[in-house]
Amino acid sequence: MVYSRLARRLRATGKNTFGEYLDLLEKGGADEWERFVNSLTTNLTSFFREPHHFPIFADHLLKLGTKRPIRIWCSAASTGEEPYSIAITVLETFGANASHVSIFASDLDTNVLATAQKGVYPIERVEKMSADRLKRFFLKGSGAQEGYVAVRPELKRLIEFQRVNLLEPNWPVRGPLDIIFCRNVMIYFDKPTQYKILSRFAPMMQPDGLMLAGHSESFLHAADLFKSMGKTVYALAKAR
Repeated sequence: MVYSRLARRLRATGKNTFGEYLDLLEKGGADEWERFVNSLTTNLTSFFREPHHFPIFADHLLKLGTKRPIRIWCSAASTGEEPYSIAITVLETFGANASHVSIFASDLDTNVLATAQKGVYPIERVEKMSADRLKRFFLKGSGAQEGYVAVRPELKRLIEFQRVNLLEPNWPVRGPLDIIFCRNVMIYFDKPTQYKILSRFAPMMQPDGLMLAGHSESFLHAADLFKSMGKTVYALAKAR
């Protein structure tokens, strides 16, 4: 996988060997490093992926209510399906009265973030949604855009997209956070790295905040930070 993905960058930069390409990276600027990272990232996503989380999310939103701001971080936005699914759930829960909710959606890959910000998808990507959801939250393309749908502006208004590398020392994320979606991200890190990231998540969260993980992820090694609530939903281990 690494060979085939980086071979494209060799062809694009006119290099003949991986050694030559490595020299280019080490001597070059940020642009090629960004393309290098983008070429290696894996972006598997869909609308309402791991659907069991969304009723839990909606129930938590109802408990939080409308009396104070609600902040949500989607830490692996990919091409946007997850943050838009979050935004759909917010609007289905609160209706038009959702101005107190903000969603910060981030990813390491700038290419997929550009797709997410556009919010335009082949119609096959939404074909599993109900007719009501499609009508309420998407605009069907015509003419040159036939076969595509675009998310409606009321979804976009809830979301701020920005590049974030979870391994970098500074995150441009405002807390305190009520919910963190960090699903199918930690599987790419070893346990010590996972713990470092989780130890940074915990102080950013509201005392009753929730973190949602992927179906194959477990944080038993961070039991001092987060406790399992079942169904890969985690709460803070200790109330602050």
